[in-house]
Amino acid sequence: MAPCLSSSTSISKFISDQPHLSILETKCSTIKDLQIIHAQIIKSGLIKDTIAASRLLAFAAISPAADINYALMLFNQIQKPNNFAYNTIIRAFSRSSNPKMAINLFINMLCNSSVDPDRLTYPSVFKAYAELGLVRDGAQLHGRVVKLGLQFDDYICNSIVHMYANCGCFDEAFKVFGDGENMDIVAWNSMIMGLAKFGEIDDAYQLFDEMPERNSVTWNSMISGFVRTGKWAEALSLFRVMQAEKMKPCAHTLVSLLNASAQLGALKQGEWVHDYIRKNKVELNAIMITAIVNMYCKCGSIDRAWEVFESTRVNVLSCWNTMIMGLALHGRENEAIELFSRLESSDIKPDDVSFIGALTACNHSRLVGKAKYYFYIMTERYKIEPSIKHYGCMIDMLGRAGLLKEAETLVKSMPMRPDAAIWGSLLSSCRSYGDVEMGQWACRNLLDLGVDTSSGHVLLSNVYAASGQFEMAIQERLLLKGKQIEKNPGCSLIEVNGEVHEFVAGGQMHPRVQDIHSLLDYLTVMLQDIGFHTP
Repeated sequence: MAPCLSSSTSISKFISDQPHLSILETKCSTIKDLQIIHAQIIKSGLIKDTIAASRLLAFAAISPAADINYALMLFNQIQKPNNFAYNTIIRAFSRSSNPKMAINLFINMLCNSSVDPDRLTYPSVFKAYAELGLVRDGAQLHGRVVKLGLQFDDYICNSIVHMYANCGCFDEAFKVFGDGENMDIVAWNSMIMGLAKFGEIDDAYQLFDEMPERNSVTWNSMISGFVRTGKWAEALSLFRVMQAEKMKPCAHTLVSLLNASAQLGALKQGEWVHDYIRKNKVELNAIMITAIVNMYCKCGSIDRAWEVFESTRVNVLSCWNTMIMGLALHGRENEAIELFSRLESSDIKPDDVSFIGALTACNHSRLVGKAKYYFYIMTERYKIEPSIKHYGCMIDMLGRAGLLKEAETLVKSMPMRPDAAIWGSLLSSCRSYGDVEMGQWACRNLLDLGVDTSSGHVLLSNVYAASGQFEMAIQERLLLKGKQIEKNPGCSLIEVNGEVHEFVAGGQMHPRVQDIHSLLDYLTVMLQDIGFHTP
């Protein structure tokens, strides 16, 4: 018979008086340990006691060695679950890959149990609604909380703000959040993360700037938000401020910074992040290693990328794909194809991205036959349906090789509508080989997309010029001007002494533009002096 607890007996004393529960609290570290203790508690009859069963449940549900399915089995065996048991299992499922179960358990608590939800129940349910994007259901629960007078509880209030912000309902989120004066740092962070998630990065940064205090989550969220919205320079700049504030970046932030460095081609910044990871002995998981390899590839340091790839020997497909593509884009096509062959011989199965890397390598080395072979085995052996990117690689390669009719046939056989990149690459090939008729056909289709009207006219003008039809080329340029269509200016980035400089074609916004033009004029004179004629 299970021992009976008197009202004066504390739970801690009850646990200490039961040997198996004491072992559970002090010695249990794995689910296997838990199963042994569970069996002993069943034999002793102690399992009928709700507190004893709840302690087993707590370990299975929320300990580092948690097993959510085992926890649910334990919960279902409790005859009369108390608040602690319900809160524990709901909390566990709200943090799991199945948050819907948390909501089902909450409804069961409301309809079929003798206990009512308390202030510790609602935050987990709001979290589940946030994860599932069920903001309307969450709003109804918000109404229930208000009726119960619990809306001013800090824990509950934070979870309501998080739910609305995570679902992009910022009007409702700000109604709860107000001006933030009475909100703690958790609510501020929820607002920043939500705004950044939905691309409202300027509003997120304004809140960040207004915060009375910040923690590592705040900095990491803001930096990740900048990277996610393409503001890579701002991310790196904010990271420097974060370092000055002696805040430690998390692994996710380091990956974001590596991606920002990759997009900007900021090798020095990327190397610094890599050195930081090594010096601080940050655990190198697959995502981190892939980000490092990608950074070195994008920043032109392909040998360093290869060194990291080979030294870590990470057996993750994303890292293989990154390395294959990096080699292909850096003129190391044979090495890329060899690495793809290694991938095929490994335990990992190539995916659609792997084949894009292989086709890109074939394209750069004009290996038309090899590309056709890869395109064939992709569909026949690996059962991968070609995407528009695969078709784009093949069409671009056929066009570069002068096989324009084959490229045209492939375009017409595509199951999806060709995009601007495909028509643009076909137009470029028509210019190289002087095929005006196909160029006109490609241009019409490009203009029909309405994505970038200027590029169609410019490319067709180039086709006419390449075939000697200069009057038609001029007419095409005049047509562009007559429609008042502006050609999108080119843009380039360069890193000098750890600082990234951006240049736009024809732009005058760089602070040292006069010095740059003076130097260019001087270099032009020098080139002419040595007999080099500029076009």
